[in-house]
Amino acid sequence: MLAGRTALVTGSTSGIGLAVARALAKAGARVMLNGSRTAADAEALRAELAASTGVEVAYTQANLAQGASARALVEATIAAFGSVDILVNNAGIQHVAAVDAFPDDTWDQLIALNLSSVFHTTKAALPSMKARGWGRIVNIASAHGVVASPFKAPYTASKHAVVGFSKAVALEVAEQGITCNALCPGYVRTPLVEKQVADQAKVHNLPEDRVIREVILAAQPTRQFVEADEVAAFTLFLCSDAARSVTGSVQLIDGGWTAR
Repeated sequence: MLAGRTALVTGSTSGIGLAVARALAKAGARVMLNGSRTAADAEALRAELAASTGVEVAYTQANLAQGASARALVEATIAAFGSVDILVNNAGIQHVAAVDAFPDDTWDQLIALNLSSVFHTTKAALPSMKARGWGRIVNIASAHGVVASPFKAPYTASKHAVVGFSKAVALEVAEQGITCNALCPGYVRTPLVEKQVADQAKVHNLPEDRVIREVILAAQPTRQFVEADEVAAFTLFLCSDAARSVTGSVQLIDGGWTAR
């Protein structure tokens, strides 16, 4: 489906990003991986993904909290493969604290990575997409892009901003064969969330199954995690020709969270 296309997925060495990269590679796209693994670990992952999918796969480490580094990642992808046809902005961080106790430097880092990197990679990738008359931008936002939770004000602000940014970009490039959408998952089962389950079980002195239902997934009516492969499948659809008329949209995959 995506043979001949090149995809750049930020934060793609684990969790949602890796699932997305794998889905795009299986669909035939060349893939640029990005993350913070050691050189040996990154090479092992790159080689495994290339061998299992039969497509070209590369890896570039980048500090996406720095604009120049984010742009350099796009440039490295173009240098390796000749274009960036698909951009999936997935990298992000979370920190939970009350606003009046939130560390200033953590705010700056969170906004730089969750929001500003999306601007820098998109700005750098659009000329390549415009030149080819085809492009897909999928910004992995969050259910917190449309609703809020206490003690997550900076994260909520960043994800709301990503949603608004996605809509504005979609309008700018609507006649140039390029789509831009925000994908908003609820709680996704990732290694990071699994650790939160274990930590919460200790804090609340509850078994992990009750922590999942009563604490972590209290906001999701399904009481089930969204799986990374589900997010990947949705992303793959948004990158397909079947989704050429889907742009400027906010796509929710949240177990009913925002239906309340």
